[in-house]
Amino acid sequence: MMELLGSTHTATYTRPGMKSTNFLPAISTMASSYKNPHFVMSQSMYLPWRPSSYFRTASAVPSIGVTSRISPDLIQAKVSRFPSNRTALFARYTPVDWLKSNHKNYMESESLRHSAERLRVDTARLIQDKEQLTRKTQSTTSKNIGERLNDIVFWKSELNHEIENMIGETNALAEVKKRLERALAETEGPLQVARECLYHREKRMSVDLVHDKVEKDLIQEVESIKGCQERMRCSLDAANSQLASNRAAQHELDRDINDKLIAHRIDDKCHYLRNTSDGISYFHGVENIDATVSMPESWAKFTDNNILRSQNERAASAKLRHDIETLLNTTSNEMWSHFNSVNVAFTNRLSEVADAKNKLQMHLAKTLQEIFQTEMLIEALKKAIRDKESPLKVAHTRLDERTRRPNVELCRDSTQLRLVSEVREIDDTIQRLRERLWEAEKTLQMLVNTKVTLEHDLSIKANSLFIDQEKCMSMRKSFPSTPRLVGYT
Repeated sequence: MMELLGSTHTATYTRPGMKSTNFLPAISTMASSYKNPHFVMSQSMYLPWRPSSYFRTASAVPSIGVTSRISPDLIQAKVSRFPSNRTALFARYTPVDWLKSNHKNYMESESLRHSAERLRVDTARLIQDKEQLTRKTQSTTSKNIGERLNDIVFWKSELNHEIENMIGETNALAEVKKRLERALAETEGPLQVARECLYHREKRMSVDLVHDKVEKDLIQEVESIKGCQERMRCSLDAANSQLASNRAAQHELDRDINDKLIAHRIDDKCHYLRNTSDGISYFHGVENIDATVSMPESWAKFTDNNILRSQNERAASAKLRHDIETLLNTTSNEMWSHFNSVNVAFTNRLSEVADAKNKLQMHLAKTLQEIFQTEMLIEALKKAIRDKESPLKVAHTRLDERTRRPNVELCRDSTQLRLVSEVREIDDTIQRLRERLWEAEKTLQMLVNTKVTLEHDLSIKANSLFIDQEKCMSMRKSFPSTPRLVGYT
């Protein structure tokens, strides 16, 4: 139901200067006639125009609308609908509203057109940027694959070079090993001669049975030859182990270079793939599968470690070869040196023993002098420790007396801090002096032990007077030549 609500101040059908006028009857959907076709326009017709609000209010509760001020006969009238009259008298919008609505539509249209234009421009730019990005990314990927190929070629050349060096080193080590085996067999003759000399010297009686330089040299000769044999055996074992290590390192290099060949073939194929190449296809999800087992750093480090391992093994092999060469020369010279040393010792024993005795006496005198000075040092340290007791007592007493200051006078002033520092300084000094005292006493004990040893050695050297060289020297007239001792024959 729609009922009369009022009119606007600007409506063309209102006459503000007139007190009464004819007005159209109320429109009702339920009536077909007028009861009072003429009525005086109510004062409510001059209210501000709010057709929607008033219409809803009047429809729901007619008693609170502006029609409540109109004649009851007009409200109760039942007339037929006149749409044209209703539209003319009760329009919902004003021209301003119409202009605002048009302006709003213009603005929304312009805004949407601007948004669409920006979208087109941004989309075109996006397509162009992404195309350039795709080309740049593909170019970068191709460049990376090319760099990868260069890396593989570089490491292949390094591996090939290292393999060649390793093969040469292994062959050289095998040759030196054969020489070492021949030299080891030649050491049995000199060892037998030295043992025979020691056996004959055991026949001396009484005071001649001394541990003199000749006997020491003979024992040293035997030990030296045994040591040479042991070093040769150790070097032989090391050569066998190094040969195995060389072969193992070479095997790793061979396996690595085989892997590099396969990777080079695959990456070379990938490097020459283009957008127009045959055989390209989609492999959905392949980018999510991480089947890699290394990073570029670890990949390079793996080969570098293999080469480094081979270089280390090769360096160790070269060092071992050098050590074996040095060992062969050293053992030959050492055995010759001991052989000549023993022969000279047999001739010069008396003079050497006397010289050794004089040296021992000299060292004994120096040791006794050092013992005396060390004892004086110990006494000085003990006196220094005793001298520090009185200053420590004074500092302790001062600190104890200052603890009796009353109340706030118990101040942690500079004097208090200095007294604490003084006590700690004296304690530290005493501790260091005690440590030095302990070291001095330990040194004195070691000097006393050395003195006892020297005196005992002097007593041994004093009994070294005679030696029989007839039987021994007659046996020491032949010795293997140097080429045989170094394994060449």
